[in-house]
Amino acid sequence: MTLVHVNAEGCLWRMRDPGGPDLAGLLAALPPDRPVPILIHGFRYGPGIAGRDPHETILSHHPRLPDGDLPWPPHLGLTGDGPDLGIAFGWMGYGSFWSARARAAEAGLALAALIGRIRTLSPGRRVTVLAHSLGARVLLSALPATTPGDIARAILLFPAVLRTEVDAALATRGGRATEIVNVTSRENRIFDLFVSFLASGGLDRPAGGGHAARHAGWADLGLDCAETLAHLNLLGFAIGGRERRICHWSSYMRPGVFALYRALIAEPEALSLHRLLPLPRTSEALGDWGEACEPEAFAVN
Repeated sequence: MTLVHVNAEGCLWRMRDPGGPDLAGLLAALPPDRPVPILIHGFRYGPGIAGRDPHETILSHHPRLPDGDLPWPPHLGLTGDGPDLGIAFGWMGYGSFWSARARAAEAGLALAALIGRIRTLSPGRRVTVLAHSLGARVLLSALPATTPGDIARAILLFPAVLRTEVDAALATRGGRATEIVNVTSRENRIFDLFVSFLASGGLDRPAGGGHAARHAGWADLGLDCAETLAHLNLLGFAIGGRERRICHWSSYMRPGVFALYRALIAEPEALSLHRLLPLPRTSEALGDWGEACEPEAFAVN
């Protein structure tokens, strides 16, 4: 698989290596049934920042990173040997939380422009997104600038966004046409609260669950729900249990999760959302705040 490295510069996007592979040529050679997954990092990463450059760390082909972090592309099956194409999308998430939030909104416009270019070069191509933390704000900021069909599906890993931001993005034409899998767990509870207080002074709630009541393409995937994990295991996705009480990275560090993410966004035939969750416990049935599957499994997000 060819991994194309792209950076957002304000509201524009540029190839990280101007002399690298040509996007148009890569798309022309890509089989028509292959999606193009775009991988978006979160807070505390930034292109060109020593030790925190996403293209050298979590969005790289390195099999393992020195600090124990997990690189996404090889675990998504994007190894360089197959007929696939993936895009590592870098943006300046390094610095203060508030400055990173502002730059994430700008990067969303760059993401929308990149996806528009892909769709122009390869009409009908399925484009998908995997975004962690503040990377979810990049995705949500892109939705108002997209048209229906531009983004087929997005997976949000512990999104560091506010509830009103989710509702506003889903109310747009591009948002209404995009399927979204919202990955949640108790490990992220404290980070959700931090986002609420830092971004809104506690006046707005974190993303939470239950958006399926207003958005048919939304699914809340609780990694702390034993019922959900048992259901996924029956589908062939054996996902490990919680290893820490507090962790903002377990949405991609848990053993087995990338096989599921691969089936959702990187395979020619995507796993459908109606098979993702056990019935009848859908997000809509959980209500507006997202009641967990067991009383002790409550998660803010």
